[in-house]
Amino acid sequence: MKHRAIGAVLFGGGVLLLALAAGLVFVVKPAMTKLPYDLEASTSVAEAKGATFLQITNGEIKINQDDLRSTVLVTPNRAQTASLTGDLEEDTVVWTVGQTVDRDQTKELVSAYGAELALDRVSGAAVDWEGQFLDDTGTRERVTFAGQVYKFPFGTERRNYDVFDRDLRKALPAEFKGTEDVKGLEAYKFEQVITDQELNLGAERVGLLLGALAPDATQGKITYSNTRTVWVDPVTGSYVNVREVQRKTLVPDVGTPVTLLDAEFNYNEDTVTASVDRAEKNRSQLTLLGLYAPIGLTVLGLLLIVGGVLVASRGAAAPAADARHRVDTAPTRVDQPAVRDDREGGPLTDEIPPASTNWKTDPTVPTQRPAQGEVEQR
Repeated sequence: MKHRAIGAVLFGGGVLLLALAAGLVFVVKPAMTKLPYDLEASTSVAEAKGATFLQITNGEIKINQDDLRSTVLVTPNRAQTASLTGDLEEDTVVWTVGQTVDRDQTKELVSAYGAELALDRVSGAAVDWEGQFLDDTGTRERVTFAGQVYKFPFGTERRNYDVFDRDLRKALPAEFKGTEDVKGLEAYKFEQVITDQELNLGAERVGLLLGALAPDATQGKITYSNTRTVWVDPVTGSYVNVREVQRKTLVPDVGTPVTLLDAEFNYNEDTVTASVDRAEKNRSQLTLLGLYAPIGLTVLGLLLIVGGVLVASRGAAAPAADARHRVDTAPTRVDQPAVRDDREGGPLTDEIPPASTNWKTDPTVPTQRPAQGEVEQR
């Protein structure tokens, strides 16, 4: 009975561990591969050494040269996320993003923008949302974000992805270029190349620049080029390094083109280190809870189930073995000889017929006659 109870406990424990392993695979891991609602705000800093850039200060338009520092702050907007309805309610988060570009030495503001957008919690791609906007001119503009913006999908694949470009207001392909080591982390490298695309700017803004930088021109355009390289942690889809080689040029119909921006922005050392550390931490959690823990629990659960069956079987076999032992070791009677029942030729028996006092009348003794010549004694 004791063995059966122990076997039942082991079997039940094994089943419980298997259920826990299934829960980790089908419930916990999918929940971990979604952008959380309570994601902490993150800051990334990129620096451009010896950049050429346009600066407008108090209405004065000048082309300057200096080191630039770009700071991007991404903050989950919990209030807007909570207000989502319909198909966006559970699968989408809203982020508020702000960027400033300052002169590294003087800290003067060169440019700034703000945005609000909705992202799919699994793919990290922008989704259509009525509240999205972009403001880089002082006025909020309704923009349709698309493609990857600040993050790649969980489980990023070795293929091309569309990445949103803020200046062009559209998503363009970023080509997968292979894998590279970023501070000990294997990252996927993607490259997006934009060459001499005309920016869709208002005639008033272009005219303002022409009047200050190409006064003889009557019309013109601004072209934009950018080689954007992004290194992505394939497990979490987070950026671990970014480089953008940007160039903007004012092209007048008369005169020489004027460079408005010529800069190579790279994540600084602190941002790369923090990004890699964050990616490794999240990757470890996903690997532990999504792979190693389920495998370990499954193996242990199966061992407990098998052990429980064996222990219970041993307990069931024990009573039968005891019974056989009692039969095999029962004492044999040796105090009386065995005799055969000669009357019927039966088997030997331990019973002895009772002694008779008259052999002539005892029906159990065959009738005997005296031998010839023998005098019968009466």
